[in-house]
Amino acid sequence: MSAIRPDELDSRLADGGYYLLDIRPRDDYERGHIGGSHNVPVYDDLRAGDEDALRRHLDEIPRDREVVTICKMGIVAKRATRVLDDEGYDAATLLGGMSGWRGYQSGSVLYRLRSLVWKLF
Repeated sequence: MSAIRPDELDSRLADGGYYLLDIRPRDDYERGHIGGSHNVPVYDDLRAGDEDALRRHLDEIPRDREVVTICKMGIVAKRATRVLDDEGYDAATLLGGMSGWRGYQSGSVLYRLRSLVWKLF
């Protein structure tokens, strides 16, 4: 299963090759999201083990671009990435989710430490 660090995603967003799939609940998405992302609020369903909740939305997700799944911390997005992989999509999880993205944007110390760990593994 693929993953992408926030700094990698940011440096590659301009090429338009990614479809950003934010699976968080609509309220969380509306409070803040990565520009150009698309909200399919199946976070709670996936967290509860209902992978079919995402499968019901596959017709909304393009197959001709790499899909980057986004959730709160990156944990539930891994499940979404696995479902998409199983369905033949080229998918990756945003490491750290929106928490990681916000840390990257603010340059927080915690983000810099996490980023070092991600680069090592």
